[in-house]
Amino acid sequence: MNYLQYYPVDIINGEGTRCTLFVSGCTHACKGCYNQKSWSFSAGVEFDSVMEEHIIKDLKDTRIKRQGLTLSGGDPMHPNNIETLLPLVQRIKRECPDKDIWVWTGYQIDELDEKQRQMLPYIDVIIDGKFEQEKADPALIWRGSANQKVYRISKDNPQIDFIQLF
Repeated sequence: MNYLQYYPVDIINGEGTRCTLFVSGCTHACKGCYNQKSWSFSAGVEFDSVMEEHIIKDLKDTRIKRQGLTLSGGDPMHPNNIETLLPLVQRIKRECPDKDIWVWTGYQIDELDEKQRQMLPYIDVIIDGKFEQEKADPALIWRGSANQKVYRISKDNPQIDFIQLF
């Protein structure tokens, strides 16, 4: 998997101060997408163990308290990206259990296949749905268009409950 950008300190893409990784690869091709350069799976640089260690180190850094990690893109939930991201989110939950994970995806929750659903137990908030330019609204919180939904995933139930926030 490749990534385009990594922000070790970000206050825009989720609650609190966060680390944010913009992955490469998206097949949704949403009209009006603000990050079209992320559509290509070969854009950016390869995500490797050095970058993984960098993210873990940043999340554990006590000088700047970070609430968690945001995964955006591209599309982190694209099946081509799951192979790399699943071990990363598992490691974060194991080594940084106090950190939350936010994910933006063009897939809707009910469209996720079995492979993609393996990520859900490690995600705290997921924003789903393709960006729809005709429903764009800059006043929306954490989403670009009104069709997109923000879900906080409840871990209290053995089955994953989705609690829609907006």
